[in-house]
Amino acid sequence: MSGKNKHVGSSLDDFLREEGILEEARATALKEVIAWQVQQVMERDHITKIEMARRMKTSRAALDRFLDPANTSVTLQTLSKAARAIGRDLRIELV
Repeated sequence: MSGKNKHVGSSLDDFLREEGILEEARATALKEVIAWQVQQVMERDHITKIEMARRMKTSRAALDRFLDPANTSVTLQTLSKAARAIGRDLRIELV
């Protein structure tokens, strides 16, 4: 075995930063969480995908892309439409 593992004791953020994928991983996780939250409200309020697409003034296919955790290409406009469609506000801030 060759010496110590340089990642032992480091954080996941440190590892992702070293790999050059921290920002991509954060963006993907954020999109997945928002899509999950929207799905939870849809289920709770018995909102069908057809109704949700109508509220967002978009197609069912576009809604499916938004809800797909593997699809990370989503616009701020789509996020905002989804939030409004379920009676929520979208808040994005730099921290």
